Amino acid sequence: MAVYHNWAVGVLMIITATSAGFAADLPVTFVFGDSMTEVGNNNFLRNSLAKSNYPWYGIDYEGGRATGRFTNGRTIGDIISSKLGIPSSPPYLSLSPNDDAILRGVNYASGGSGILNETGLYFIEKLSFDDQITCFEKTKEAIKAKIGEEASNKLCNRALYFIGMGSNDYVNNFLQPFLADGQQYTHEEFLDLLMVTLEKQLTRLYALGARMVVMHSLGPLGCIPSQRVKSKTGGCLKRVNEWVLQFNSRARDLLLSLNSRLPRARMMFSESYDIVYDIIVNPTAYGFKVSNTSCCNVDTSLGGLCLPNARPCRDRTEYVFWDAYHTTEAANLVIAERVFADHSTGVSPAPAPAPAPAPLSHGPPITSAPAPSRSRKFMG
Repeated sequence: MAVYHNWAVGVLMIITATSAGFAADLPVTFVFGDSMTEVGNNNFLRNSLAKSNYPWYGIDYEGGRATGRFTNGRTIGDIISSKLGIPSSPPYLSLSPNDDAILRGVNYASGGSGILNETGLYFIEKLSFDDQITCFEKTKEAIKAKIGEEASNKLCNRALYFIGMGSNDYVNNFLQPFLADGQQYTHEEFLDLLMVTLEKQLTRLYALGARMVVMHSLGPLGCIPSQRVKSKTGGCLKRVNEWVLQFNSRARDLLLSLNSRLPRARMMFSESYDIVYDIIVNPTAYGFKVSNTSCCNVDTSLGGLCLPNARPCRDRTEYVFWDAYHTTEAANLVIAERVFADHSTGVSPAPAPAPAPAPLSHGPPITSAPAPSRSRKFMG
């Protein structure tokens, strides 16, 4: 499904936005992402193979019930929302266009999704980032029908947009030897393709009214259980982590570039790689005992999920990872606490103070770099 994303750092942006007058009341939040931030959209996709709406998932959630969250309890987003005193945004596919909940925020995240539409294709059904933006476009039309065009534009301009995308483009695409992208592209070419695609997607969101965007860096994918089992020593895969750092650097530069070209855009990149890496390599410092394998011991099984016939660990608070891809609620709590305790956690770029958002405008046209050619990767 997806691997570790930390969108917790983005909470600093919520605090900043609220104090700066971007939201007179509680912030409206629109969430885009994969299984690290999903709250149940895939449950409504009949043919999706990327679901977690069964035991043992949700065993530590309220009522001990599975909700479609890919962990044993709450996601980082749930915890951050609770700290801010706001409810977690509901899944888009659970709402009707007439539901007043759309005025308070919506979660479009879908397990298995990525920046590229072909990412996670073997999950049959999922909402790619492009699909999620289309869903947001429909939400905006529904909001417009409820409160009028001017108020709709103002709401969308002042809302907060959280994006956690990119992990699946590696784990469920480029790193899979039987999929085309990993065979056709060198990593440099693949990264170019990701950035060209991401630029178009962020520009599209901007045209729909997004001004304050927080995109979250990828974590050390080479250290998640599903990747460590590929190492002869069981250690982190250095090359994968190097690729992740390259992705993070390019994405950060892209947001800086968009901020300079799009009027009143405040697109921010939350740096979280170091936080997650430190928890994984120094688990005892954070109260954990195990960070190299999953609580469900499913690191090498097909799919890597904690299926009902799995046997979870006895004490889930001792483990950083719940299954082969996703962190436990205990780890999510530590990350959220770390963010609130250390406001020096890097968030870049730090935009200059801006006046209240202007009415919706499309801004100047964006000229994207041409897509990379599909040259064959040298195999040898």
